[in-house]
Amino acid sequence: MKFLKLIFFLLLIFLIGGTIYFASKDGTYDIKESRIIDIPPSILYNTVNDYTTWEYWGPWKKEDSTMVFTYDAKTVGVGAGYSWDGEFLGSMKTTAVLENTAIEQDLTIVTPGGERSSNVSWEFIPTDTGAVKVTWQVEGEHTLMDKVYFAFSGMDFEEDMRTMYTDGLKGLETYVREKMEDHSVTIQGITEYGGGFYLYKTTSASGTNISAIMGQNYGEIMQFMNQRGITQSGMPFTIYNEMNPDGSIIMSNAIPVPNAIEITGEGTVLSGYLPRTKAVRVTLKGNYSYLGKAWTEAMQYITQYQLTQSEQKPFEIYTNDPGDYPNPADWVTDIYIPVE
Repeated sequence: MKFLKLIFFLLLIFLIGGTIYFASKDGTYDIKESRIIDIPPSILYNTVNDYTTWEYWGPWKKEDSTMVFTYDAKTVGVGAGYSWDGEFLGSMKTTAVLENTAIEQDLTIVTPGGERSSNVSWEFIPTDTGAVKVTWQVEGEHTLMDKVYFAFSGMDFEEDMRTMYTDGLKGLETYVREKMEDHSVTIQGITEYGGGFYLYKTTSASGTNISAIMGQNYGEIMQFMNQRGITQSGMPFTIYNEMNPDGSIIMSNAIPVPNAIEITGEGTVLSGYLPRTKAVRVTLKGNYSYLGKAWTEAMQYITQYQLTQSEQKPFEIYTNDPGDYPNPADWVTDIYIPVE
């Protein structure tokens, strides 16, 4: 009996000593990883700020395929949250945001060692090259049981977290790039375009320089309008005067104006009028690089329904401003091919 008491006493001393030892060990952690990503900061910020995207780019499901995600009623901005169930339980809440710049979150994970709470932060800092430095950081303190587990299991918590965050940042970039390529082509059928007055500049271009020439032309037209106090009455559009098999074109880049504008003196900016037009309308939502696909589907529609193009030249209207929509997947272009 005395022997058993001695064993119990020694175990008690060991437990008390172990508890004091592990309790005295520093359990704080501050881990951060960064990645330079050549994507507009607003797109990266909006992706991270929306919890419904996390299961697609986060690294967790690679480690635990049993994870099931549950989303709060609010998934974007301050107060948003989500949780998961798998090998471990966890949840996350957004506590603060600075638009396109920073996000603060509270992370809770329940493990066999108890509940661990951490502070998570994100920064999206533009670099001199135009890319963005994305930094993902977690700070907290290990529970006593975590300290014991890490000591005896040999698990390197910090190294594992760094690997996870590095993989997560790579996944974020891959996911966002794929989403930026989202596009759709919708055949709207035969419709009427109301027409109106416009200012324009006509030039030739090829497939390799068309974007640069368009930008230059629109810049000159806007400068012309600003100098004369002329207001814009609609979104910019391009009339295709000539489209050749080799990819070269003659185009008129135009900006709608409320009234006829009298042009005096020499210059390359001219005034025109587009009459009410019956046309096949096709809408592209996505990057302008997919306009060729949209034009092909438009011509296939005309052939399928045996429509005849009129003498009126085809044109495309840039329905929204890329300056307001940094994600190319949100750009909208309407193609009009006039028919008899």
